[in-house]
Amino acid sequence: MRVLIAGGGTGGHLFPGIALAEEVVGRHPKNDVVFVGTNRGLEARVVPQHGFVFEAVTSRGLKGMGLVKLVLGLLTIPLTFFSAVSLLRKYRPDVVVGVGGYSSGPVVLAAWLLRIPTGIQEQNALAGLTNRILGRFVDAVFVSFQAAIASFPEQKCHVLGNPIRKEMLENFLRPRVKANERFSLLVVGGSLGARGLNARVIDAAPLLAELKDTLRITHQTGKADLEAVKAAYATAGLSADVREFIDDMAAAYLDADLVVCRAGATTLAELTICKKASLLVPFPFATDDHQAVNARALVDAGAAKMFREAELTGALLAAEIRALKDDGKRLAAMEKAAGNLGQPEAAREIADVLQQLCLKKWGALTGQKRTGEPLRPAEKKEGHA
Repeated sequence: MRVLIAGGGTGGHLFPGIALAEEVVGRHPKNDVVFVGTNRGLEARVVPQHGFVFEAVTSRGLKGMGLVKLVLGLLTIPLTFFSAVSLLRKYRPDVVVGVGGYSSGPVVLAAWLLRIPTGIQEQNALAGLTNRILGRFVDAVFVSFQAAIASFPEQKCHVLGNPIRKEMLENFLRPRVKANERFSLLVVGGSLGARGLNARVIDAAPLLAELKDTLRITHQTGKADLEAVKAAYATAGLSADVREFIDDMAAAYLDADLVVCRAGATTLAELTICKKASLLVPFPFATDDHQAVNARALVDAGAAKMFREAELTGALLAAEIRALKDDGKRLAAMEKAAGNLGQPEAAREIADVLQQLCLKKWGALTGQKRTGEPLRPAEKKEGHA
């Protein structure tokens, strides 16, 4: 089975696609995956690092753009569509999956017109514009939150959760072993950091100084605020591992007692898989405020507390951290609630549906009936930036 995964732009769209790709290629030596996105998105760098083929198309966003960018985006649609048709004829996938982001739209629509089985994966509780349009055409819609069903034809929906990369899944089963006796706080605002979140932590640092002997902090700041956050912790005398980017998030989650973070869908899926209590601060400028809608699912389950960035102060953040640090019973209850929401089989179950779509359309995919020879590792690296 050859799967073509379209979309990306951000880690929230891309990493579930990577997780799905890992599941597909792990099932059979002749299975392979091709990713299609843009050279401006995260996928151009991350996909080749994971050993998968990456192809770029020219595509621009339409929603929330100024007039000039809107016109440019509309003008690129035909070019993107014909590029997508060309790639589909080149790779002849058995099924095409859109994971969100504006580059997924033309590719999935082209696949639908070519009568290739199609699906989309919606990570958020509030569906994005591209996926809401595609949901009318595709064969299957994979959603992570029950609330997202309202945006799609219900008969197409599969509530299977958000696929998580294999290194994260290990945290779901292995026992927690603390590196030391200090209370471990993880602060992470996404791959680029979060300025608003960083600012609240800087304000909270002096108020946490009294915990310097019992608190240990790991903080992913992004590039812009790295030095300012380091200075704030140093002035407060707090033990902090401050980094621009955390490469091994699985290890960071494993050691954390409490996570302070944004409320992107992938982040929330990781929190539930890793069974972590959290203080959620949704990105205030997220499209349609979807991060707040995402966060509500964890808050309602008792796994997290949510604070609007405009309402959150350094004093309030410090008070919440101290309260949870001193209330082990409450913290354990939040961890259990988070774990109850975890869906570690999401990638496998989505791959099962994709396989059924292929069987329905093409019959048994034996030998080279549809896909031809699988892509070899050497071919994946050659000619695919």
